[in-house]
Amino acid sequence: MDLPIPRPNADTRPYWEAAQQDRLVLQHCADCGARQAIPRSYCGTCHSANLTWRDSSGIGKIASFSVVHRAPTKAFRDHLPYVLALVDMAEGVRLMLNVIGEDRLDTQIGDPVRVVFEPRGDDGFKMPQVQRSPA
Repeated sequence: MDLPIPRPNADTRPYWEAAQQDRLVLQHCADCGARQAIPRSYCGTCHSANLTWRDSSGIGKIASFSVVHRAPTKAFRDHLPYVLALVDMAEGVRLMLNVIGEDRLDTQIGDPVRVVFEPRGDDGFKMPQVQRSPA
């Protein structure tokens, strides 16, 4: 069973299109300068609709994580155990991403990570994930 893939909508489409090009993008408010990780049609700080998309460095640090041993659905059973992490990105936003790679179970709070794009499903829809990086 394939892992689920998102269904882009008008607010999230630029995010997912960038991911298909191996780019992580974040929304920036042109009025107040705030950055936001959750794509939406307005700024979460000042409520302006004057938003732009900018490339992220893709660099972050693990703020918190959990090792998942029980699959929430059948699709995740073959991927156990997996590591779900809160990642503080260099741009000041926090993302929830999976830590992937052979050393994922060695994850610690504070570990430096970088965003990578993992193909999913028959069409290879790319999902942002993170891998641990050398300090």
